Amino acid sequence: MTSSNPRRPDHEIDPLFIERWSPRAFTGEAVPEAELLRMFEAARWAPSAYNSQPWRFLYALRDAAHWPVFFDLLVPGNQKWVKDTGAIVILVSSTHMKAGDELKPSWSHSLDAGAASANFQLQAIRQGWHAHGMTGFDRERAVAALNVPADHRVEAAYGVGRAVARAELTPEQVAKETPNGRRPITDFVHAGGFKPAGT
Repeated sequence: MTSSNPRRPDHEIDPLFIERWSPRAFTGEAVPEAELLRMFEAARWAPSAYNSQPWRFLYALRDAAHWPVFFDLLVPGNQKWVKDTGAIVILVSSTHMKAGDELKPSWSHSLDAGAASANFQLQAIRQGWHAHGMTGFDRERAVAALNVPADHRVEAAYGVGRAVARAELTPEQVAKETPNGRRPITDFVHAGGFKPAGT
C-alpha cells in the first residue's frame, strides 16, 4: 500500500487487494501481449462451478487492426481515458455447461466469470498495470461486432494500461485519481440470516 493510497482495511489482509483500483489517467504505454497473457493465465485458475470455466476473454492491443472495433463500442465518457490505455478487453461468459454429453443452463456463469475477472485485475496490479473495469459500452453491438455466440453473455469491458504516477498528475486530476473507499463489513456480513424488516 503506497502512502498516496488512503485505503485502510479494518482487518489484516494482503495489500494487493487495497492496491487494486480503477484509475482514469493512463500513460499511453503499449501493453506487451506477453504481459496481457500473464493476466489471462491468472484468470484461467479462477474457481467455477463443476470446473465449467465459462469465461471468455476477447482483446485488442492498441496498435492492432481490431482496436477501432473494440474502442467504438465504448461510451464517449470511457473513450476519453481508454484512448491512453494499451489494451481493451471484453469479458464474455458461456450461459451453459456440459453435463455428460448434454448442455444445461449454468446458473453461476456470471459469478464464475466475475471470479476470473478478479484474478485478471489483481494479476494486472501485481505486474504494475491497472485493468479498469467498465459497464459503459454497447453490449448489443458488441455481440454483433465480436461474433458472440447466442448462448453467451457479454459481461464487462476493461481498459488495461499503465497509470500516470501521482507526482505527474495535474491538480485537477489529483482529486479524481484517488482510490475510493468501501463500506464496513458490518454493512454486508451477518451471523445467521437477514434481520427482519423494520428491526
